[in-house]
Amino acid sequence: MLHDQFGQMHVTENILCDMLYENPDLLLDKFLVDDPERYNESIRNTHSDLPTLKLYQALDIDLDKFDHKNQQSWSMPQEYAELDIAKHILELCKTPEDLQRVAQELLLFQEQNLFPLLCYLKYLVDTMRKNKVVWGVGRGSSVSSYILYLLGVHRINSLYYDLPIEEFLKEQK
Repeated sequence: MLHDQFGQMHVTENILCDMLYENPDLLLDKFLVDDPERYNESIRNTHSDLPTLKLYQALDIDLDKFDHKNQQSWSMPQEYAELDIAKHILELCKTPEDLQRVAQELLLFQEQNLFPLLCYLKYLVDTMRKNKVVWGVGRGSSVSSYILYLLGVHRINSLYYDLPIEEFLKEQK
């Protein structure tokens, strides 16, 4: 089995049909086939009695559009999706220095339309804490984000260690 640039498995129609016979509830959106039209026709002719099956459709988008589409749909409870994340983060600040740094970072997150990511990270951290999951101290450029420190994503206080915000969310070229 091969994987495409989107992480989907690439199989022949015969292999996928064999897999469906073994598991009719197989999630088809994780697979690519060589000839989608042939596969779809086969499904219509032989599996019309299986209501859980979906017709396969090839992705006809480039990687940037694929990423953008997936970045717009975060799987999290509605209460997190609707959270005023900027207000929540500002409420975590204790000093004027905290407020200044957070305001600077919030602007960077807002410019890149990443508030949904912050909501998701809050949900992720809350879920890991609730389930007593242990995660790392932090690594890479993410530790230069004071907001991520406040949310509990990592344990490196970028203000204390004087880590420059320019290292985080910098423009990728």
